Amino acid sequence: MHAPQAGAARREPEPHPTMAQQNSFDVSTGADLQEVDNAVNQAAKEVAQRYDFKGTHASITFERATATLHMEAPDQYKLDALLDVLKTRLVRRGVPVRNLHPEEPEPASGGRMRQAMKLQQGIPDDAAKRLVKDIKQAGFKKVQSAIQGDEVRVSSPSRDELQAVMAFLKEQDYGVELNFGNYR
Repeated sequence: MHAPQAGAARREPEPHPTMAQQNSFDVSTGADLQEVDNAVNQAAKEVAQRYDFKGTHASITFERATATLHMEAPDQYKLDALLDVLKTRLVRRGVPVRNLHPEEPEPASGGRMRQAMKLQQGIPDDAAKRLVKDIKQAGFKKVQSAIQGDEVRVSSPSRDELQAVMAFLKEQDYGVELNFGNYR
């Protein structure tokens, strides 16, 4: 290694060309399963203490692995009351009830009624495709959206455009409650 010559100017590295900064956010849906579990436990306690449910053997259970709620009651009237108690507890725990997709009530043994409800975790494929299509059709400048698994990533160089996209999506109905996260 040799020393630089006297009078020779030291060469600075050239700066990298600056790229337009991309801002983005993720659109997703889902619920904290621990909060759902807590809401189901609270609803079961309330049902056990309510006078109109005394001796009826009404029950609510939560199958965490499949994110499915199961309810059983003596008749359709009590099943509806059970659903009302459950929804009240879910709302108080911050769980989006729009993500509940009830199946048709079915008769169970002994003249009882049973109903299952699936809790939507992640944006369904058809809703994600519609969401991406709606963003493109709305004509936002330099806004791109892409489906990534069960979420949609929206990106743009302009934060103002991203704010406008969020406001636009809040006005739409995709059958699930949308959450906006990872805003950067």
